[in-house]
Amino acid sequence: MAQKAERPKPYLVPEYCKGCGRCVGVCTKGCITFSEEINHQTGIAPVKLDLEKCNSCGLCIDACPEPFSLLAVESGETVDSKNPAKLFLDKKNDAIKPIAIANQEIPMPKTEPMVIKGNYAAAIGAMIAGCRHMYGYPITPSTEGAELMAKFLPKMNGWYLQAVSEVATINHMYGTAGAGLPTMTFTSSPGFSLMVEGISYMVGAELPSVIVNVMRGGPGLGNIAPEQSDIKFACRGLGHGNTHAICLTPSTPQEVLDLTIEAFELAFKYRNPVIILLDGYLGQMTGKVNLPTHLNKPGIPEWAVYGDRAHRGNLINSIDLAEPDLERRNEKICAKYATMKAHARADNFMTDDAEILLVACNTPARISKGAVQNLREAGVKAGLFRPITVWPFPVEQLKTLLPKTKQIVVVEASAGQLEDELRLELNKAGVEKLPEIRHIRRMGGNLPQQADVVAYVKSIAK
Repeated sequence: MAQKAERPKPYLVPEYCKGCGRCVGVCTKGCITFSEEINHQTGIAPVKLDLEKCNSCGLCIDACPEPFSLLAVESGETVDSKNPAKLFLDKKNDAIKPIAIANQEIPMPKTEPMVIKGNYAAAIGAMIAGCRHMYGYPITPSTEGAELMAKFLPKMNGWYLQAVSEVATINHMYGTAGAGLPTMTFTSSPGFSLMVEGISYMVGAELPSVIVNVMRGGPGLGNIAPEQSDIKFACRGLGHGNTHAICLTPSTPQEVLDLTIEAFELAFKYRNPVIILLDGYLGQMTGKVNLPTHLNKPGIPEWAVYGDRAHRGNLINSIDLAEPDLERRNEKICAKYATMKAHARADNFMTDDAEILLVACNTPARISKGAVQNLREAGVKAGLFRPITVWPFPVEQLKTLLPKTKQIVVVEASAGQLEDELRLELNKAGVEKLPEIRHIRRMGGNLPQQADVVAYVKSIAK
């Protein structure tokens, strides 16, 4: 008669134990007890194991809420407590290679153009891109986007959840992104501030998501009028660590829809959050929008922790306790940022012979475009350079215009945040001889006016 294999006994990894006591409550043999001895690495007192009476029932392992804390370890097996991937290895599924289930393009019927506001354009773009999981907390002037998705997602086998806060929102998105599913949120400046810790986690864990931030006046609660005072935040302040994300800055409702669809493609291409920056006016402004010819039915990426058998062996985390491991993770992420720079984009308007170059994005870019047309009629050689990405900043495209440019005028609704990006990237690109850089700025929810731009440029053109 074949001898029955001995069941493995529990093994405690103290660095991952939170001392919650669930294992203490289920152990019928009294093998697990609370401890007052603090682990110096975590600052928490893990439980203590005395396995003399242990019958290997496994109840303690099932009760443990931490994936790495209590493990079933075979006799003689060694445990590397600093490598979560090895700790979490599913031996039964180790031989199953994860597979990628491809996206599908589904044709859409031809429709007439719609006249919709920017927030609606972003919501429709997200649904066309295949997003069926939206989390958010209402905040003006972005709320209409969430309202539209709340109305339609349940009818599309999707899910809308009004989270208890923006902090909860970004963590709901972390879980959905970990399953390899498209997810997004709408927020505005104060809510965006609350999300940055979760954004940092998503960057570290390499999880895709799309965040539409409809910027409003600040600092603090400020007001609900349009401003561009989150450019610095989005480009240089996405949470702790070496964090960056592609930041798209559309200027029309049509571009909002198109760039939202593209944002999901970029998020999954780079496994990284993508930020779409609107100002409050663009979120509320209506414009003509044409829908694309197809929508996307998302598949399941190879790396996803989807829960099915083919992806069961995957692990997503942003924890590397050993310094060399965390350094390697940072090196990998920073190398990815370098490849993202290929997506730096800008749009030029009448720049071929421009001597005075306006630089603007979002709604101020539309104002500046009208100003350029007025200036040309007045005989002033003005042009518009419009960054479509503020990170990465399209500095290489800007450099091609500098030989003919005598003056640069940055038009923005902030205290110089766009100008700071321009100056920093020109400096990093090694451009030493710069045209004179001037600016037109409004703050507090006010936008630069076309007449003011025209008058200022005429004054310096003399």
